[in-house]
Amino acid sequence: MSRKIFIVGLPRTGTTSICIACLELGYKTAHTAYTRQTFENAQVLADTPIFNDYQRLSEVYPNSRFIYLERDLPLWLPSISQLLTRMTTNLLTAEGGFNETIKRCYLNTFKGLTPELTTNYDYLKNCYELHKQQAKSFFNDNDLEHIDLNIAHAHALDKLTDFLGVTTHKLKLMPFTNIGGKVTAWNNIRHPLKVESTRNGKVDKDSLLIT
Repeated sequence: MSRKIFIVGLPRTGTTSICIACLELGYKTAHTAYTRQTFENAQVLADTPIFNDYQRLSEVYPNSRFIYLERDLPLWLPSISQLLTRMTTNLLTAEGGFNETIKRCYLNTFKGLTPELTTNYDYLKNCYELHKQQAKSFFNDNDLEHIDLNIAHAHALDKLTDFLGVTTHKLKLMPFTNIGGKVTAWNNIRHPLKVESTRNGKVDKDSLLIT
């Protein structure tokens, strides 16, 4: 089994951009994973359910490596607020809405979420900082190979390629996409190494996704 690389970044920290970079660096990459086949086929996986399930994934896929994505809070807070405001109805509805994996991951990471809290920056900041503290403690306590990465910082691409051990590539800058609140850029990517997140739009049962 090849070593997996899990990108443990909360939504709106640059997961799409780093996934595009990983494609260009030669890795089979999935931005979100909702089938077991996606987990089997991809070398790099990000976003949902990775940001919530990284602890379990470290057990299922031994010797995995982890990239913790950070973003400056003044930029992340308005962006995540906008996203959650759009998502809340589908997250909180008892029937229908998003698939069960999305609901579980978001509602666990953003505990106690209500429509009012989507614009409460203190609440969102606490969610961010708790997630960051828990993830870093887990990586350190379990001696897992990992880096912290802010894709907007200088030399972020060099830090990424050094961690991955990529010495030859054509990328000159870290890609930036999904700017201005758009979250659909990954859908438009056409690349031979892109791994689909679903099975023709269908997903596996949440309880069977990571076993």
